[in-house]
Amino acid sequence: MAVRHAKHEPGTAERILDIAERLVQTRGFNNFSYADIATELGITTASLHYHFPGKAELGQALITRYAERFAEALSQIDRDLPDAHGRLEAYARLYADVLHGKRMCMCGILAAEYQTLPKPMRTEVIRFFDDNQRWLAEVLTQGRADQSVAFSGSPDDVAQGILSTLEGAMLVARPYGDLARFNATARQLLAGLRA
Repeated sequence: MAVRHAKHEPGTAERILDIAERLVQTRGFNNFSYADIATELGITTASLHYHFPGKAELGQALITRYAERFAEALSQIDRDLPDAHGRLEAYARLYADVLHGKRMCMCGILAAEYQTLPKPMRTEVIRFFDDNQRWLAEVLTQGRADQSVAFSGSPDDVAQGILSTLEGAMLVARPYGDLARFNATARQLLAGLRA
């Protein structure tokens, strides 16, 4: 998801989250430390602990913020695009935009580290995927009703397939550094849903 920054100068906590988000999306949660963030910000690790007492709290704040921004992007898609197939295309573009920025979906990369994450973070990762699957199922249900998409099976099963395919396509495209690989998969996926 593309990150939209406010026009005002972000405070320290927001800057910490910005750096940590980039580090998670490029390295993973377990491959950065408070020292990495402190060095980049030019502050002490004690200052980081003032804002986020531990890495688990930082991780939970990251997921919460990421999920809120993603939900805002989905709301924008709902407002801007009346057609279900157009919404699905816009949804796939959210992933493409992240990959274009040489990052991964934050919750996708956290899913790869799931067993090593603190329990509150694991709960939030699952919530992110559940919320996305629910939104996709609603779009598919609407699309089936207005005949803008066609599929067999339940909307929930197809929604799970869309989410899994896009997350997986990001993972496979990443080592190649090739957005075209992701886009080819997304196009094929969406073509199969066209009415």
